[in-house]
Amino acid sequence: MLRDITIGQYYPVESPIHKLDPRFKIIAIAMYIISLFLVDKVIAYGLIVLFLSGVIYLSKVPFSYMVKGLKPIMMIIIFTVGINLFFTDGTPLITYKFIRITYEGVQIAVFMALRLVFLIMGTSLLTLCTTPIELTDAIEHLLMPFKKIGLPAHELAMMMTISLRFIPTLLEETDKIMKAQMARGANMDSGNLYQRARNLIPILVPLFVGAFRRADELAMAMESRCYRGGENRTRLKQLKYTKLDIYGVVSMILFMSFVIASKQIKIGW
Repeated sequence: MLRDITIGQYYPVESPIHKLDPRFKIIAIAMYIISLFLVDKVIAYGLIVLFLSGVIYLSKVPFSYMVKGLKPIMMIIIFTVGINLFFTDGTPLITYKFIRITYEGVQIAVFMALRLVFLIMGTSLLTLCTTPIELTDAIEHLLMPFKKIGLPAHELAMMMTISLRFIPTLLEETDKIMKAQMARGANMDSGNLYQRARNLIPILVPLFVGAFRRADELAMAMESRCYRGGENRTRLKQLKYTKLDIYGVVSMILFMSFVIASKQIKIGW
């Protein structure tokens, strides 16, 4: 299960999506997330499916790899669907004893599940198609105007990128600790909720110790390389917009235009 989490991982391959400017990719992801909360009709969700499928195809990231990233959030999706399905008022569809399912509940449950699936798949593409260094530079450039009010743009960008990059590292270490504990006879799956929570203590303690050790080693490595933040810092690769980014901007404008236009269409779901 832990190895199925794709957020924070980078998938190295040559593709048009990988070559896009990271600043544009961050803005595009923000626009994509906004579009997910604007849509409320089947035709709009169909448009998002087409758009997301096209981006995944161009990124050359295997679709099975994208689907694998949904496994860790399946319980959240099921919980969200259940809450909306059974606790939404409206026109009754099924009524049996204390169970009551409404037309509006089914509609909201389906739409919320699709939003979560599309949200995870879309945001995963950002890290799968962008290296941590590119993300750091892009976030710093986007936060640069806020430096005038005292915002430490470079430091914030560095912290956010390091945190994102360490997600798969910590997950891998958690998996190793769990296997080591199970090899020593620890039982992680039996017992009630309280007992399972107690079983996590032998995992959390070495995990936190390892995380602090990695953080200390990273700080020492940065100091030994005379790292002094963003002041007077030069870059090996300068970010530059290309014709590919222009095509991307046009595509996002068209996509958002169709999403907004779909809200005006008077059609059932």
